[in-house]
Amino acid sequence: MSIEQITSRLEFMDLDAKQSETVAATRPVIAKLIGPALDRFYGRVRANAVTARFFRDDRHMSGAKSAQQAHWMRLANGRFDSAYRDSVRRIGSVHARIGLEPRWYVGAYALVLEDLLEGIAREHGFWRRALGGFHLPSARAASIAVMKAALLDMELSISVYFEEAQAERSAAIGKLDEALAGLAAGDLATDLAGLPDSFTALERSFNTTLAQMRAMIGAVSSSAQAIRTGSDEIAHASEDLARRTESNAASLEETSAAVTKMDERLKATAAAATSTVARADGVITVVGTGRAVAIEAVDAMERVAAGAKGIDEVIEGLDKIAFQTRVLAMNAAVEAGRAGDAGRGFAVVADLVSALAMRAEEEAKTARERLTASQADIVAAVGAVHRVDDALANISGDVGEVHALLGRIATDNQAQSSAITQISAAVNTMDHSTQQNAAMVEETSAAARNLLGEAGHLATSTGQFRLEAGTRAGPKSFAPARARLN
Repeated sequence: MSIEQITSRLEFMDLDAKQSETVAATRPVIAKLIGPALDRFYGRVRANAVTARFFRDDRHMSGAKSAQQAHWMRLANGRFDSAYRDSVRRIGSVHARIGLEPRWYVGAYALVLEDLLEGIAREHGFWRRALGGFHLPSARAASIAVMKAALLDMELSISVYFEEAQAERSAAIGKLDEALAGLAAGDLATDLAGLPDSFTALERSFNTTLAQMRAMIGAVSSSAQAIRTGSDEIAHASEDLARRTESNAASLEETSAAVTKMDERLKATAAAATSTVARADGVITVVGTGRAVAIEAVDAMERVAAGAKGIDEVIEGLDKIAFQTRVLAMNAAVEAGRAGDAGRGFAVVADLVSALAMRAEEEAKTARERLTASQADIVAAVGAVHRVDDALANISGDVGEVHALLGRIATDNQAQSSAITQISAAVNTMDHSTQQNAAMVEETSAAARNLLGEAGHLATSTGQFRLEAGTRAGPKSFAPARARLN
């Protein structure tokens, strides 16, 4: 901070020579009030846990108060020269060194200015000025001049605080930059040292992180070597497993084809058995229908036989009628003979009636003979129909047994077909899974090879770091595994 910079601030604030003289005119009042005002401020500092830790003890706080009181009295001279500049720099440097933040510094000015402005209002009031012949400036002018001077002093002190803090930050950044440059070059052995006190936590954290990185890189280097060895073994084992899996997949594919053919044949056999059962069902139905027809035929024959008996009775009645008619005709002829010529006509009629009766007897005899023959044929037909019904019953029983046997065969074939279908599906699933496993094994083998390459790159990368003085985490000799699984 130069005198020219202070002058530019004075010009910007319109703190001219007249106001500087006004500040100097208030020096007696400031000298009277600054001590109690600072006592009030440091009492507040002592009561606050945050601000109290900036001072070791009461003696340290008393020394700070004396220095600050001397600075206020130098400010009250109204001369912003090199001596004032040096005083401001000392105060700002101390605040930066102990870490007193500007908020507490501004708070101190607020408390001190409160007491000073109240005192100026009393000491530079109208009646005090009148008793002094109006040689003192007005309370308003004095308050404005002191306020500007105090604000200038506060701004300059804070600027020094920031300059000192920036200088410490620059020094810390420089050291940190050197350490990071070494870290970028692979140097993990050199700790960070020489940072300002306010950056002790950063230095400790950096060195802790560096130690953890040394341990991590060392562990990564060892792990990379182990990964390379393990990856090579996994790659070769995966290749062997891939070959075996491909062989198993081919065998499963052949098995799947054979099971599929068995399944197709069993399904065809089951379909044929089912068709045969259906046809047997039709035969059973036809036989049942034939038996029903035979039973109806027997019933019809029995009705015809019963009707023939009735006809025989009718023929017998007709035969009796013809016999009686012939007897009557004979009686009529006898009576006509007795009558002589008068009975000739009756005799002719009697002859005709007699002839007709004899013819009726002959026809009745013929009808009885034919009816007897028909009855014999009907009896024979009824017996044949009964034998046909018995044969159909036997056929129906045999067909039923064949139907039951074919049903069991069809059921067994369907169960076997279902089981073979499930086996075929399981084999197909195993085939697909084996093919997928083969693909996955090939991918695993390729991934293991890639992992082997990445482990080599990782080992090479970790070899660039120096973990201890003169020692690097370089890759160790690596002998690829040649083991094969049998």
